[in-house]
Amino acid sequence: MKEKIHPRYARASFTCSCGNVIETRATIASQHIDICNECHPFYTGKQKLIDTAGRVERFKKRYAKLTKAE
Repeated sequence: MKEKIHPRYARASFTCSCGNVIETRATIASQHIDICNECHPFYTGKQKLIDTAGRVERFKKRYAKLTKAE
């Protein structure tokens, strides 16, 4: 391997907007991130369903006929 061409790989601290601090190793010393696994809606289960123009009601109305037939 060639010497002095590889970046320094040291301890790093990533701080999320929610206050969670992730300690790991990286080529940068520290970084501020917007979202992490502690506050991301997919991982927390608090995912919101955004209903635009009544699409959810329209879907339920359309497929209500199938559930009644069974």
